[in-house]
Amino acid sequence: MKVELTNTTKKLCVIGDPVLHSKSPLIHNTMLTALGLNYVYLCQPVPRGGTEEWLRCAKFTGYAGFNATMPHKEALFPLMDETDADARLYQAVNTVCIKGGKVYGYNTDGRGFLRALADLDTTPEGKTVLLLGAGGAARAVALKLVQQGARAVFVCNRTVKKAAALCANDPLGRLAPAGFDSATLRRLAARADLVVNCTSLGMEGTLGQFEDLSFLEELSDGVPVFDLIYAPAETELLRRARLLGHPAANGLGMLVYQAVFALEHFTDTGIDAAAMARLLKPVLL
Repeated sequence: MKVELTNTTKKLCVIGDPVLHSKSPLIHNTMLTALGLNYVYLCQPVPRGGTEEWLRCAKFTGYAGFNATMPHKEALFPLMDETDADARLYQAVNTVCIKGGKVYGYNTDGRGFLRALADLDTTPEGKTVLLLGAGGAARAVALKLVQQGARAVFVCNRTVKKAAALCANDPLGRLAPAGFDSATLRRLAARADLVVNCTSLGMEGTLGQFEDLSFLEELSDGVPVFDLIYAPAETELLRRARLLGHPAANGLGMLVYQAVFALEHFTDTGIDAAAMARLLKPVLL
């Protein structure tokens, strides 16, 4: 991609450890070019423990803002001058805007997930959700599901203690921890109106795979299955779900939509999320 730079070009980036695999520069520079905005989006490795030092550097060197991935989201939260409601809900920041010497923290993960879920013609309201995993992504998804009216979210994890720690953040008591064994997954799948995979099982470049997908056979007809993984485009979970007749989607939509909402914060520009998704799909596939 050719990016035009001038002396007034504003700098954005994504930080993480690791981060060189990130698709964020491709996504944001494609959108910035399409919108005709004078920004450039870079990739900046920042090691664990270096969050505060990076923030000082970003302010000193004139960055307009940056995105953050693991392991910096939680570390950024207490360093912000102001935060939005979602950042406070998750106690984590994935988007930082630097304006007038102050830093403003946002979290667009939950909104991105909801927008992608809408593409499956479903909403969380009144749903019983089978959620797989208890990491940072699962936390954002689980709390957003509850906020948007899910009746119950079963957080399934091999380490039930970790699932219980996530569920303790829900003041409404709609999150419930559960195990990851086959019998538990089958039992809860029979009650589920939606399945969301927030684990890395099936991700490209990892060895981890689902040992048993038989729980999908317990789902009622038409229950959507959402996998946050986007590489490969079709995980074994999604392939099996589609064979059983379930609507299914990968995490590409969430990746795109959370980036669109972040760019709106960076540039104070309203962006047509659906149009950007159409633009980015052939670029990312």
